[in-house]
Amino acid sequence: MGPAQRDSGPHCPLLLHATRWGWGRRFREHWTTAGPLPHPAGQEFALPSNSAEFRAKLTLKLPLFPLLSGLCFGLACLRGAKLLSCSVCWPITPAMCPWVLLGAEQGLGGLSGPACLPSTFLGYRLGSTWQPAEHQAGSDPVAFSALGLVSSPAASPQQHSARVTALLWAAPAGQCLVCARKPWDTVSGPAPRRPLPWPPPSPPRARKLWEKFRRESKVQAARRRAAMARHCGVRAAGLWARLGTGCPSHWLWGWHLSPGLSGARLAHAGAADQLQREYDAVVIGAGHNGLVAAAYLQQAGVRTAVLEKRHVLGGAAVTEEIVPGFKFSRASYLLSLLRPQIYTELELQRHGLRVLPRDPYSFTPLLEDRSPPRSLLLGHNMAQTQRQIAQFSQKDAQAYPEYEAFMGRLVSALDPLLDAPPADTAALGQGSLLQRLRALRALQPLLRAGLALGQQLPRYYEVLTAPISKILDQWFESEPLKATLATDAVIGAMASPHTPGSGYVLLHHVMGELEGQRGAWGYVAGGMGALSQAIARAAAARGAHIFAEKAVCHVLLGRDGRAQGVTLQDGTEVRSKLVLSNASPQITFLELIPQEQLPKDFVQQIQQVDTRSPVTKINVAVDRLPSFLAAPNARDGQPLPHHQCSIHLNCEGTHLLHQAFTEATHGHPSSRPMIELCIPSALDPGLAPRGCHVVSLFTQYTPSVLAGGRPWDEQARNAYADTVFDCIEAYAPGFKASVIGRDILTPPDLERIFGLPGGNIFHGGMSLDQLYFARPVPSYSGYRSPVPGLYLCGSGAHPGGGVMGAAGRNAAQVALQDFRRL
Repeated sequence: MGPAQRDSGPHCPLLLHATRWGWGRRFREHWTTAGPLPHPAGQEFALPSNSAEFRAKLTLKLPLFPLLSGLCFGLACLRGAKLLSCSVCWPITPAMCPWVLLGAEQGLGGLSGPACLPSTFLGYRLGSTWQPAEHQAGSDPVAFSALGLVSSPAASPQQHSARVTALLWAAPAGQCLVCARKPWDTVSGPAPRRPLPWPPPSPPRARKLWEKFRRESKVQAARRRAAMARHCGVRAAGLWARLGTGCPSHWLWGWHLSPGLSGARLAHAGAADQLQREYDAVVIGAGHNGLVAAAYLQQAGVRTAVLEKRHVLGGAAVTEEIVPGFKFSRASYLLSLLRPQIYTELELQRHGLRVLPRDPYSFTPLLEDRSPPRSLLLGHNMAQTQRQIAQFSQKDAQAYPEYEAFMGRLVSALDPLLDAPPADTAALGQGSLLQRLRALRALQPLLRAGLALGQQLPRYYEVLTAPISKILDQWFESEPLKATLATDAVIGAMASPHTPGSGYVLLHHVMGELEGQRGAWGYVAGGMGALSQAIARAAAARGAHIFAEKAVCHVLLGRDGRAQGVTLQDGTEVRSKLVLSNASPQITFLELIPQEQLPKDFVQQIQQVDTRSPVTKINVAVDRLPSFLAAPNARDGQPLPHHQCSIHLNCEGTHLLHQAFTEATHGHPSSRPMIELCIPSALDPGLAPRGCHVVSLFTQYTPSVLAGGRPWDEQARNAYADTVFDCIEAYAPGFKASVIGRDILTPPDLERIFGLPGGNIFHGGMSLDQLYFARPVPSYSGYRSPVPGLYLCGSGAHPGGGVMGAAGRNAAQVALQDFRRL
């Protein structure tokens, strides 16, 4: 039985979804095979799956029809087997087996009529996942009616199957999700539709961890099922319109086909072709927090739309090709802080996220008279790190492991605070006694943190409140080590190592982890935009509608002052019961909401939030790797271990960082700025043409407003960039000659392009007076706002900035609690 011949042509992979059975548990399986399927060896063949290998045994003969019915019934209720061997027997005539489910392999590309699939689809259950197997058969295609699959067309007659993507819904044993007759069988007449049970049975009791968000009242469940029933016919008609011609719509009733994700719009299969005028929730801004919030809301059954003003999703976590052929993580450039729960609950790895860990992770070359100059290389191998530190101080080398353990205990104690809303202190003094006791439960994470620190609490309190220079002086004596560690305490902050409270910013940057390694940072394969795309795919796969180039101009308010949706710049109104803003507090409350609708003291507090930014980001395309005097390049020009690191320049001592800060406070860009240089293409060569590299320069200090009120015009930007390049040239001669192009983003540019207030990468300073209970302002730290139905889900809310996702996840939880009370 060889592969059947058929026409080839450019066609999009199809996605098949069951929209009728929203009450059920969903299982998703992706299976891809390139080239022709294997010929059966005897009566068996094996196909690889992304879950496990399995074998299917097929016997094609002409037995009695009841055997097929019994087998379908048995396969629908099978549970738990990791390896299943099936002996399948059926008649190959339409009269004997009229209930077949057909995939359309042609019609989306050229809008021609559907052609028959020369394949037999067999689906059965392996563990908790439905596994599809495709068998080549010269006979008519037959499929089990309790399952649904669709196959993309072959790229050539020799390539039998390119991709199979299925979304399968678990149904009660023996009940059919959807049935269809063969479109070319016009003699027998249309196939009748098998009756579906109503009301549908209860969903399975076993739930995944994230499914706690899916709990709903009986009334809400009934409304959702009724809405699904109303829209089934519309979706079937939409499918029919895509196919152009063929079988009547009732043959594919309850299913929807979509050719995938478009450029300006990401939408889950089953979404409308246009922005709908009403949703349960609208998220303003498709930054990573907004996308995370949308994924969790949609996962809980709340119909959600995300509206992004730019042409690209991700907010500050984007990949853009500024110089032709060079892909830059234009704003944020490293990953570590993203919460582990989000990785697993949204299945980001499955949606394409791939992280490239770095080891070693920090490289600090020095400018010295000696030849070659010394450098400090830090990595996860403690013995090697201690040998590096011992170049400068044997005492520091011995103290470093204890310092790491000390900071690790503090991080472990504070880490749970990131995943829950801050305690509502106002609720402690309001309401009944029972309500006050419930409010006390919100203090549990804070109390646990204090208990975890135990007798060391006074020392840890000092870390949070004192200047980081004071803390580091207590542990170490070598300036290069102290300056290198101090960069994490001042990065992104208009603060000096001598500024009180700078210790918390250091903790904020060591709270993350990668692949179980605490404090590790890495690059995202494809740039930071690949992370945002993975979150967007996760949200779209759950049903969220995500639109780019849809700028929101203000939030709609009802007569009772409640948020009722948004208005776009083109005048379109989108109604919703919930509005979540991923924009900064300044944009949300000072631009999108009429200030007369807000308390005066609240408006004043928002206006007083410290949003000063010291950051200028420069993205550089170079034709070769920088070669540092302290660590020259290899002869073949290939990356060395230090090239994958964060390379700290002008960090010979903390006094240099303080000097750069002082210059910026007087309105002058630093003459010797702190520079963190990263080369992500050292681990991800696909970001640049062969032999070339992309370089990220995160520099500070630069004031938002220059002395004398001068603007950051093109001359001022280029003058500062030249200063930065001169500094790099001193450490790595030849760097300036290797530059192909550059993209300079001063604080005003960061605000204009990415909506960062004042250019602040955290949507507001991370000082102690703007954290936890007071973020963004006191009494409104729990994501709710003075406007009922409006929530803050961006970095301006707890727990703050960085590519963390915690604000989006926490805000979704709070919004869901309120939604269930509506």
